[in-house]
Amino acid sequence: MDLDPVVTNPGFYRAVFENDRVRVLEYVDHPGDATTPHAHPDSVMYTLTAFRRRLSAADGATLDVELPAGAAVWLPAQQHAGHNIGDTDTRVVFVELKDGAGRDDAAAGPLGPDTGESALLHTS
Repeated sequence: MDLDPVVTNPGFYRAVFENDRVRVLEYVDHPGDATTPHAHPDSVMYTLTAFRRRLSAADGATLDVELPAGAAVWLPAQQHAGHNIGDTDTRVVFVELKDGAGRDDAAAGPLGPDTGESALLHTS
């Protein structure tokens, strides 16, 4: 089963750049929108807008995530579905790494972004 988000959720994800080392995705949704299950390899996520989302893993675990606009966050490889539970659109850019863990490793990865102090950067 192909869990590439561009394939599973083409109404939300689109590839804007790709080479042999990275792929850059743009993600846009609206309040109440939900994605079907998909997977991300190790990635850096940059938030263009503030948002609130509920991530759901295949094992039933859920995680509510709230991030400000302008945050750069490490996203370890993972598989999930997402739901915009906020009252704003979500606009995010993902830079997916091709030489690290891939979608095949995503099922074993942690759910959600790594929001540890060293992983979350705010820009002004």
